[in-house]
Amino acid sequence: MRNIGLLGVPSSVGARKTGQEGAPQAFRQAGLVAKLQAAGHLVVDFGDLHEAPYHPDQRNPRAQNLDRVVRVNRHISRHVDQIARQDVLPLILGGDCTITLGVLDGLLRHHPDLGLLYFDGDVDLMTPDTSGTGILDGMGMAHILGCGADELARLGPRYPLLTDDRIALYGFDVAEVSQTEADVLRNGHLSTYPAYRIRRRVKRSAARALTDLRKRACPVLVHFDVDVINFNDFPAADVPHYNGLSFRDAMTALRIFLADPCVAGLVLTEFNAERDPEGKLARQLVNGLVQAMNGADRSTQKRDGLHPNPSGPFRMHDVPWVAIR
Repeated sequence: MRNIGLLGVPSSVGARKTGQEGAPQAFRQAGLVAKLQAAGHLVVDFGDLHEAPYHPDQRNPRAQNLDRVVRVNRHISRHVDQIARQDVLPLILGGDCTITLGVLDGLLRHHPDLGLLYFDGDVDLMTPDTSGTGILDGMGMAHILGCGADELARLGPRYPLLTDDRIALYGFDVAEVSQTEADVLRNGHLSTYPAYRIRRRVKRSAARALTDLRKRACPVLVHFDVDVINFNDFPAADVPHYNGLSFRDAMTALRIFLADPCVAGLVLTEFNAERDPEGKLARQLVNGLVQAMNGADRSTQKRDGLHPNPSGPFRMHDVPWVAIR
């Protein structure tokens, strides 16, 4: 059982529309705290930050709402810094993808060897110079690596926040990777686990991704974007992916990640509450998250060969595609 430090970040300021700012409240209304407690976890609730909804920023078309995104992440960093001082596992409820920057900032002050498992339907390697929209949550990985918006890239205690050898990209849809992003992946050292290589071997690939990352970084923060799930199976994200993982496979991978003692926190992002007025999807995700928090069955891990695998991650030169967004 876990001691969990819960923080809500009701922000869509880095997104492309409103709705994600409603996610933390939707999860609370779906019974997240009570269900975690019923499962035996101790939940220390740090409340929610102030709501920060998206507004179009026509004055800054290459980096919309940059100043507001920076302010939100500075608030996140201060709160995560305080959470990290407690004997709890940070569970951060977003909010758009940019909030992971503030979480990294706060955790790096305590864990200089921190790594990141980026469980996301996109690789988010666009920059203000290459993005056609200026939407900052499509540039999250670029900010982390130091090549995005400078104000965000230099947010934390060091620059870049993380080097590419401390990051694994898991579950992304290769059809949504731009040529610019593909070039970055091929020329760098990011460990890559695309969705099409994960299906039918989710347990093995999840354990393999985490085991490989742990060789270079520990502890590890897990960033989980709900758009990694096939939109037909779970239509809650702003950016639909039709080649994503099934809901069941996504929760299976999340369970494998969270069962590892090296994991230092979880950030949940990109759930748009406006797409779920009756709360059905929020309840589904909360139930899946609680089950994942309860940990992987060790007998199942052993049966399915989920102990350290000598083979390494998939590399982009193994991927037979050239994608243009």
